Amino acid sequence: MKGGYWIWIMLIIAVVWLCIQGLVFLSRRTRRIGFVSRIYEKNKHLGRLVSLFPLAICLPFGLINGVTVLVVFIHLFVFWVMCDLIGFCINKIRKRERGKHYINGFIAIGLTAIYLGIGWYFAHHIFRTDYTLHTDKPLGQESFRVALIADTHIGEVLDSGGLADVVERINADEPDIAAVCGDLVDDGTSESEMKAACEALGRLKTKYGVYYVYGNHDKGYNENRGYDADDVARELEKNGVKVLADETELINGSVYLVGRRDRSEETRSSAQDLTEKLDRSKYIIMLDHQPNDQSAEAKSGADLVLSGHTHGGHIFPIGPASVLFGANDQVYGEKTRNGTDFIVTSGVSGWEIPFKTFARSEYVIIDIEQE
Repeated sequence: MKGGYWIWIMLIIAVVWLCIQGLVFLSRRTRRIGFVSRIYEKNKHLGRLVSLFPLAICLPFGLINGVTVLVVFIHLFVFWVMCDLIGFCINKIRKRERGKHYINGFIAIGLTAIYLGIGWYFAHHIFRTDYTLHTDKPLGQESFRVALIADTHIGEVLDSGGLADVVERINADEPDIAAVCGDLVDDGTSESEMKAACEALGRLKTKYGVYYVYGNHDKGYNENRGYDADDVARELEKNGVKVLADETELINGSVYLVGRRDRSEETRSSAQDLTEKLDRSKYIIMLDHQPNDQSAEAKSGADLVLSGHTHGGHIFPIGPASVLFGANDQVYGEKTRNGTDFIVTSGVSGWEIPFKTFARSEYVIIDIEQE
């Protein structure tokens, strides 16, 4: 079983366990709060019901989606445990018993609101991130500028109008090419929003074109959307966006662009097969949605590999866990491996969860300069 499946199984088990433990812990701790304690003493059944008010705080987030309810609830549970542990340690140091007034829960609620509020900001505000790389290979010009975006997941956090705003910002940077590394849409993206997003990408102004590779969500995990990946490809091509599915494009006579099928596709070619007939004296840029084949990509002779998929880790500790369990080789940023540069973007949006507590939303500008 691939690491990607293992991480989801482990994540589901962890979430279920945390939710059960959280319900038990929070209901018991809530009974220490003055007004809840008094209600419980008079009527245990009503007291047990009132002691679930931390859950009631989380339930309104169901208006966004069920996943968000779980995220808020688990964070509240974790912060409450931390507050209790800190309070316990302080009492031990001061050598005193627990105070009459129990305020840990209110502190935990406040910390959760602040922490996730910051995560909301970083998910909904899109930053620009810059990288500068160097090569001794000829580029056909002094420098070559690439605009990289990924993981729009149109619908939950970012709509087509928001994507259009990002496009305008990228146009001001005057890139030579734009690389879109997958997951334009999600399972909940409507057909009209999908088409509007494709139109937005079509308004990207570049010197040599806009190129797209599929992500794992573009094909969809159910049949309720009313369209499939082929429909997405047709809309992209209609708007002048070139879809690369295990295909190679020579740009400016000097730079190869290699677009890989997503890892979820069993028929995708190996990195070596895609580059073996290329002129290795030319600069090779490879687009691969998921950053989990880096060893093979470095051996293939690619000079630069661009990926998304991870959302920069999105919610702590998903990012480090995905590397630990082998789901991804890299979560975010730039690194060099056997002479190949790898850049993984956190994406301009993310899947389902409207918070980013381990990253921020971004688009990327990469300047490749000839030495």
